[in-house]
Amino acid sequence: MSQFFYIHPDTPQQRLLKQSVAIIEKGGVIVYPTDSGYALGCAIGNKSAMDKIIQIRQLGKDHNFTLMCKDLTELSVFARVENNAFRLIRNHSPGPYTFILKGTKEVPKRLLNPKRKTIGLRVPDNRIALALLEELGAPLMSVSLIFPDDDTAESDPELIRDRLERQVDLIINGGILPEQLTSIIDFSEGDVNILRHGIGNTEAFE
Repeated sequence: MSQFFYIHPDTPQQRLLKQSVAIIEKGGVIVYPTDSGYALGCAIGNKSAMDKIIQIRQLGKDHNFTLMCKDLTELSVFARVENNAFRLIRNHSPGPYTFILKGTKEVPKRLLNPKRKTIGLRVPDNRIALALLEELGAPLMSVSLIFPDDDTAESDPELIRDRLERQVDLIINGGILPEQLTSIIDFSEGDVNILRHGIGNTEAFE
């Protein structure tokens, strides 16, 4: 049975954030709120937790995993980014955007797209997510919580609990969220390529 924490969306309780981080650091898989629905997350270096997420989402080998970051200071550590791309990313972070970039050696190979050696990075505009990342002191390996029979990220933590309470270690209830997806912007080949038009305005990238 998973833990189920009610964390306030505006003033996240530090005690519960610390308990959440302890679960992550022990190899747990968590469900947590973002600015584009709920997501699954785990520590970057934990292979078994990542395998569990892959199983829940039924992901293929070519899936682009995302590093959820507290701010852009972590960007240059995990990705190679040109100045023009960085300015665009900076102007749209935090926000509902996932940026695809070439990964650095700091990214475990299993997280990189096997063909393109890319990784997704983003800074979420959600107080619980940002507070959790600040407490963790490192990015979370993350994917949107989209069940195989759906096409949008899950929004209701009680329904998530019904489906996943025996498959994950923690579900953070941050309230019911809008059913929406990030816009995905690919900078990995130098040019700007919009892979998905989500809730983030893509006009500046076109």
